[in-house]
Amino acid sequence: MINPEYCQMMARYNAWQNAGLRDMLRDIPTAELTKDRGAFFGSILGTLNHLLWADTVWMSRLDGGPGTDVAMKDGPFMTPTAAVWSGDRFRMDGRINLWAKQVKALDLVGDLTWYSGVMQRQMAKPKAMCIMQIFNHQTHHRGQVHAMLTQMGLKPQDTDIPFMPDAV
Repeated sequence: MINPEYCQMMARYNAWQNAGLRDMLRDIPTAELTKDRGAFFGSILGTLNHLLWADTVWMSRLDGGPGTDVAMKDGPFMTPTAAVWSGDRFRMDGRINLWAKQVKALDLVGDLTWYSGVMQRQMAKPKAMCIMQIFNHQTHHRGQVHAMLTQMGLKPQDTDIPFMPDAV
């Protein structure tokens, strides 16, 4: 279904896209970033915080590192400002990249088992499916952020994978 090269490419793509967002958000007032724009998680920052929350949860399941005590409902408020989000996002992208560089084909086989706080029960799904979900989830919600930024009259960077620096 997937291989280590897929994980590495998608981790690089994720970091590239988030770097572009970090650059854009630096100049946007907090009031604009936290304004409810009708998205599923309300605001630009709320949506980006949800992604940070989800990546923290999923990476803890994959790499055994730290998770978060923040409940999903509070995920959109995980960081209070773009500056705090930017630092946390940079560190998370580094964590995802490190995991992807170390992942072996055998690590992608079998089920991932975890307790889901959202579903309130034990879950088991194929590891490859869970990893695909992580990257798909990131792309989905960044697309929402891209739309919100565009509605503000801003022009986010290109999102096409073939135009990613160092794309093979």
